[in-house]
Amino acid sequence: MNKQEFETGDQVRCSLDGCQCEGTYITARDGMATVKLTSGYNIGIPSDSLTWLSTPEQVQMDIQDVSQNTDLPLVSIVSTGGTIASRIDYRTGAVTSQFRATDILSAIPGLASLAQFRAVQLCNILSENMTPAIWQKLARAVYDEISAGSGGVIVTHGTDTMAFSAAAISFMVRSPVPVVFVGSQRSADRPSSDNVMNGMCAAAASLSELGEVVVLMHASTSDDKCVIHRGTRVRKMHTSRRDAFRTIGSDPVGTVDYPSLNVNLGPSAVKRGERDLAIFDKIEEHCGLIWYYPGMDPAILSAWKGYKGIILTGTGLGHVGTDFISRIKEMIADGTVFFMVSQCLNGRVCDRVYDTGRDLLSAGVIEGEDLLPEVALVKLMWVLGQGYGPDETARLMRENLVGELNRRSRV
Repeated sequence: MNKQEFETGDQVRCSLDGCQCEGTYITARDGMATVKLTSGYNIGIPSDSLTWLSTPEQVQMDIQDVSQNTDLPLVSIVSTGGTIASRIDYRTGAVTSQFRATDILSAIPGLASLAQFRAVQLCNILSENMTPAIWQKLARAVYDEISAGSGGVIVTHGTDTMAFSAAAISFMVRSPVPVVFVGSQRSADRPSSDNVMNGMCAAAASLSELGEVVVLMHASTSDDKCVIHRGTRVRKMHTSRRDAFRTIGSDPVGTVDYPSLNVNLGPSAVKRGERDLAIFDKIEEHCGLIWYYPGMDPAILSAWKGYKGIILTGTGLGHVGTDFISRIKEMIADGTVFFMVSQCLNGRVCDRVYDTGRDLLSAGVIEGEDLLPEVALVKLMWVLGQGYGPDETARLMRENLVGELNRRSRV
């Protein structure tokens, strides 16, 4: 039997060029159908190459409750979205995120043996939809969980903007316990998913002697180790590799071996209990990040007129074209803070070598040392949010507050 029109969830056979395979029909457009194979991978195939097999009954997938051991230490899971705790809807072939403690424990077997978990659903968004306002809510959620007795906090987050959020919470919450941001590059429906290993290693890190905000992800393409990156020195360096995240300009905070879950902290790691819990969640949203390129029209600065702060991501030691300088000087006179970082990522800004740099300093631009561009943006938003004046803002932006600046650059 064959159907003229397929419905999402139908089981189909794909036949093309003598090859056959079976899977779940998802959708079709412009004569091409998307089918989720039994292997978990999606393929695109001409719609006329499909043969209908069956329409499964719509069954509500029940998740078995997982018993938690109240004798184990308490860890909070604050969910913002992403694929780290997702499961397949076998009718539609789509992946849905789960937020309840029982859902997450079911999605990542073994967690219940490490700790007891309390789950908080903060939001359910793709990470590109993260905003400074949500950072504030996240900071308050993390603070509240620690205040309520959690010995560690895991923040599940989409990977694309996780470094921004980790930097924001690093400045907004002084934590005496680990705050571990974790994500997944591959969704749970794929054989190569990293959600289980990352989740288990994040739990181990949340129970460790750490006392700061970190990002934890795969160390390599193998399933043998995760790296713990400081929340203000980490960057996503690949679109899809499981080991996409790197610590820039310094060493990682530590590692977690898998499957033994041994946590190995480096000498730079802030230890549990070294800081008293505090929250500083005010932030100035009217800040911008400008990436300079050759031939860039200075008139583009008018789009940021009235902004409180601008991060200039300049070339080399921290340069922009000389025709920018007069515009920058005018905006500084009107009250906008300009802060210079480098596109090079490694190394530090020095605007005293060339004439352009000296002119930028004379105009009032602040040198950004070796701050990463996205961390510089978040820090400037946070510093301005505290209500400091120009001189104190300049001083704090050049001061190492939570490990965002290195005293010396690596050669």
